[in-house]
Amino acid sequence: MGLIAVLDYGIGNLRSAEKALQKAGGDARLVGTAEEAEGAIGVVLPGVGAFGRCMAELRASGLHKVALDAVERGTPFMGICVGMQMLYAGSEEDPGVSGLGILEGKIRLLPEGVKRPQMQWNILQRVAARPAQMLDGLVDPAWVYFVHSYAAELTNDVVATCDYGADLVAAVERDNVWATQFHPEKSGRAGMSILENFVRRCQ
Repeated sequence: MGLIAVLDYGIGNLRSAEKALQKAGGDARLVGTAEEAEGAIGVVLPGVGAFGRCMAELRASGLHKVALDAVERGTPFMGICVGMQMLYAGSEEDPGVSGLGILEGKIRLLPEGVKRPQMQWNILQRVAARPAQMLDGLVDPAWVYFVHSYAAELTNDVVATCDYGADLVAAVERDNVWATQFHPEKSGRAGMSILENFVRRCQ
């Protein structure tokens, strides 16, 4: 079984993602350098907090290159929460900071009239036109746990949304790139099912 590299750029509780992936059957380990990620069969980019600070630390660590290389090579890749947001061109949270630009669109503030952040369990609504390997075998309804004040724009990569004042992007899947706005590692059986699908995809 090969390494699933969880990118450790010094922000957030990255160990919870590492432990959840291990529970899902993967040989997941925190990696802090490109050398440690060498030969990984999967790469995971978690993130919590502010977009700008996460991007700054990711770039300072050099691990942004690991993320970009993995996506380009076709290695299974997963972004979680702010780790998902960093895959886009940029965010309204920090307008002067560029993201990785892997996915089309930008990150926008949650709509007027809702409490920010969304900090709660919510139901995943699948996009019928976009069947996703990520969601294989998922219970219905699938409840997952969100903590966020910003969300991605709706694009053709979206495979699931949630209802929070509007249809918000909850998950995207494009080729080898999977990403979730919610925290699968905190989402009980539904989240574990998604992580198990990712581990299988890596293998």
